[in-house]
Amino acid sequence: MSMNITVRTYIPADLEACRALWAELTEHHRQIYGDPTIGGKEPGLFFDTHLTHVGSERTWVAEVDGVVCGFVGSIVEGDEAEVEPIVVTTAQRGKGVGHALLARVRREAEVLKLRFLGLKPVARNLDAIRFFYRAGSQLLGHVDLFIDLSPSSGRTWKEGVVLHGHCLKY
Repeated sequence: MSMNITVRTYIPADLEACRALWAELTEHHRQIYGDPTIGGKEPGLFFDTHLTHVGSERTWVAEVDGVVCGFVGSIVEGDEAEVEPIVVTTAQRGKGVGHALLARVRREAEVLKLRFLGLKPVARNLDAIRFFYRAGSQLLGHVDLFIDLSPSSGRTWKEGVVLHGHCLKY
């Protein structure tokens, strides 16, 4: 059974659906990091801040059967763009929605004649890392390193990443 995925530019009527998707993404981050404080008490409202920063003209939504099930934003700076974020509701993952959203951002980057399209999944989002890798993101451009300034929070870090001979936690 083939799905009809439509990707279109964000419109104000998409606000609540996109807030819900942002909240769903935040909940996923809370789970993979074991930190219920990520995103604050109303994480969906961070979509509003994101939209102000990115702009509606650089935000696209995916619909299946007329229902918003994902969105993607593109932050353009100079001759590069960063995909931030790409979100697909759990029920639609693995069905081509993410690929359709990423393809839309890539086409826009090509039209703008940008040099690079950056993707920054959080280190523990292994599903996102696998998705981006399969979609062709196989170049490592930047690494974000952190110092945990509140280790008393009980946050735990996992072992298992080696980069240039250095063992890192994620």
